[in-house]
Amino acid sequence: MADDDHESSRPGVPLRPAVQPAAGPPAGAGRPGLDVTAVLPYAGSRASRRTRGLRAWMMTAPVDVAALLAPLLVTHQYWRGTLVMAGLTVAFFTAGGLYHARRHVSILDELPSLCGRLLASAAVVAMIAALRHESAEYVLGFTRLVGVAAGLVIVGRVVTREAATIARKRRWVEHNAIIIGSGPTAVELARLLRRYPQYGLRFVGCVDTSSRPGPAAHPLIGRLDELEQLVRIVECDVLIIADPDCPEPVLMEVLRRPANASCDLWAVPRLWGSRSHGDHIGAIPIVKVRDTTLSGPRWALKRASDVAFALVALLLLSPVLLLCALAVLIDGGPGIFFRQERIGRHGTPFHIIKFRSMRPVDEHESQTNWSIAHDQRVGPIGRFLRRTSLDELPQLWNILRGDMSVVGPRPERPYFVEKFSAEYPTYAMRHRVPVGLTGLAQVSGLRGDTPISDRARFDNYYIENWSLWLDAKVLLRTVAEVFRAGGR
Repeated sequence: MADDDHESSRPGVPLRPAVQPAAGPPAGAGRPGLDVTAVLPYAGSRASRRTRGLRAWMMTAPVDVAALLAPLLVTHQYWRGTLVMAGLTVAFFTAGGLYHARRHVSILDELPSLCGRLLASAAVVAMIAALRHESAEYVLGFTRLVGVAAGLVIVGRVVTREAATIARKRRWVEHNAIIIGSGPTAVELARLLRRYPQYGLRFVGCVDTSSRPGPAAHPLIGRLDELEQLVRIVECDVLIIADPDCPEPVLMEVLRRPANASCDLWAVPRLWGSRSHGDHIGAIPIVKVRDTTLSGPRWALKRASDVAFALVALLLLSPVLLLCALAVLIDGGPGIFFRQERIGRHGTPFHIIKFRSMRPVDEHESQTNWSIAHDQRVGPIGRFLRRTSLDELPQLWNILRGDMSVVGPRPERPYFVEKFSAEYPTYAMRHRVPVGLTGLAQVSGLRGDTPISDRARFDNYYIENWSLWLDAKVLLRTVAEVFRAGGR
């Protein structure tokens, strides 16, 4: 598209005629700063199209690491402490959200959090150095270098924030944003984004359930149920919720769709006249909503932890795997493993591997029989393997292959995925992430003949609130279930 192309001229984006300022008192009268004049989308620059993949952490994280490791250019005497300090500080910054994108960029806003986390990491490393080295001169020298590194981090942040502001103002870096809503707040947000490019967002249009009547009506590029298609057409990166005219369950169902879930999600708090601890655009507070799917660095971190866990588990549990294989062989003869088609991430089928606990009559029974917990064909060894979940251990190979994750929604067969997806609207949303060896629903008691709607609710909660600590909690609870023999 040429630079002077207008977004509304793109195929498939029906933009209604612009609304002109209304005569008489507007619907937003009495609320200062709310102009009801419609704001139309504008064309993006060539530079902004090439920089769509850039994120805040890609610039700040390398500069932080370089600043923290800078003392190594002066001396290698404290190299162990310097490396520990760098790793700990980056971890503290990540936990504190200091690598998240901000709409209002200001070093003064970040300074208290930066200083607090720098002091915390420096204190931890200094205490370790004091315990390992009795020489006060050594500890004092190391502390000086830590202070220099901390100062360089703050200087680096000033530089990166100034560079980000300049790039945004010149529209070298901006991300396409759709506003969900069409009321006065949505209009004001659109006006601010168009007038102040330093927020780094390019307004491409509003969506809502329908056009709101009255002089405050805003032209829509489509309806809310068309959002997934519009996200692809306008190459949207950011969604901003600004008081849409729909119930929250309907909105969440739309936001969980794959294309929409790949966008960053921001929201104007409903009580936005009260004090807000989030970000802001102009005088309108906005808060970053937790990611609705696993992608980017979070997905890379989860995948790395999965591979490490699977490798260590296969190594440590190899004697257990061998004993289980021998027991199955003695109990039922050849055919140690049972392979079955399951549905994984984004609806992709794969073959899961388990220790065989019984032989199904045919493939149709294997695919459509819901539970074999009380099947008389399950022998004592098979029943023990199922009760202790030892039959699931071969799935560590599925994890290494990338078919599965350690923690995630449990995989289901195609027949039941199709059935449950038709009966429960949120069931298909659980396939936004790889399926898991264990899951939050399972350790919460939702196994066997339990409500599918409750399982889907737990699975979606896990996806939207993922963290390494949540994975660790699920794993610890899984171990407790295994020792209690709480399997099927």
